[in-house]
Amino acid sequence: MAFPGFRSFQAVSTCVPHIPNVARRTIHTFREVQSLRTFRKELRSGQRTVGFVPTMGALHEGHISLMRQAAAENTDVFVSIYVNPTQFGVHEDLDSYPKTWQEDMDKLQALNKELQGDTSSGRITAVFAPITKVMYPTLPPSSEITGSGSFVTITPLGSLLEGASRPVFFRGVATVCMKLFNIVMPERVYFGQKDIQQTVVIKRMVKDFHLDTEVKIGPTEREADGLAMSSRNVYLGARRREVGVVLSRALRAAEKKYLQGKRLRADILWPANEVSSSKMMEQDDLPPSKRARVEVDYISLADPDTMEEIEVVDTSKGAILSGAIKLLPLEEPQEGEDCGLGGGAVPVRLIDNIILKPIN
Repeated sequence: MAFPGFRSFQAVSTCVPHIPNVARRTIHTFREVQSLRTFRKELRSGQRTVGFVPTMGALHEGHISLMRQAAAENTDVFVSIYVNPTQFGVHEDLDSYPKTWQEDMDKLQALNKELQGDTSSGRITAVFAPITKVMYPTLPPSSEITGSGSFVTITPLGSLLEGASRPVFFRGVATVCMKLFNIVMPERVYFGQKDIQQTVVIKRMVKDFHLDTEVKIGPTEREADGLAMSSRNVYLGARRREVGVVLSRALRAAEKKYLQGKRLRADILWPANEVSSSKMMEQDDLPPSKRARVEVDYISLADPDTMEEIEVVDTSKGAILSGAIKLLPLEEPQEGEDCGLGGGAVPVRLIDNIILKPIN
């Protein structure tokens, strides 16, 4: 599968560029492994450090905040833009995932301009945007559960929660991250807390395979109404957006119980279940022209190291509250209505979480 939009690339490197002075804002774009590796080795020989932010494009403020963090802690920031097919199930939304190459590059250039005012900050100096044949050189990538290929699996951690709902997801994430880490060889890698189980999987992979990189986690960036920022939010539109905030509100209701001193699973989770159930019933009672139906996949209270469900919170460790919902396609989109990208026809799965911090 070729990465959509590559025909319009304007600044793809075909040879290894000279390492830019840190004050410049040049961003070199690489599509091949060897040229990126050569550039990376030159940086290392010059005592430069690389902070790596892997993305699938459709960049938003959550991604940008990770890049700012990487720039504050490294001389150079590498960003990957690659929609990885192996983390999408056979019937999932790979084809509909937003592709916004030019907008993404504009945001990276704007961030570099912002960073230029801080002489102590690093810069974005490389974007790795490969085609799938580069990332999976031997066999076509498979999204089948029993498909052939070279994969990294982290079990049982990768089989819980998101992994239970999306059986190949974490296999695909771990596999592509292992490839990217081996290609980029970063001192540090940056992920967002919104994908909390993903961060736990990546930390486990780095530890178990003795990878020479440090995993750094940035906080979840949110919209003013509490909705966690996500590349998929562009599909929501006004009607589904209003309903989608139920997930963050449900988790906040559960967090409140923990902060009030509750430790038992039932005592913490019942308010979250009540908030989400009420919203589902409310929408079911509305006419099709006004409602945005929502389904709850799960609301979880889990151990922060294993993501396994717990019955009592150990206050010395804390816990992770997380959840996933699906906003169903709009049944009767109205003329002139803000239905989001895709006209309201694309189902949207949202995830969110809150870390319940240890209490001494």
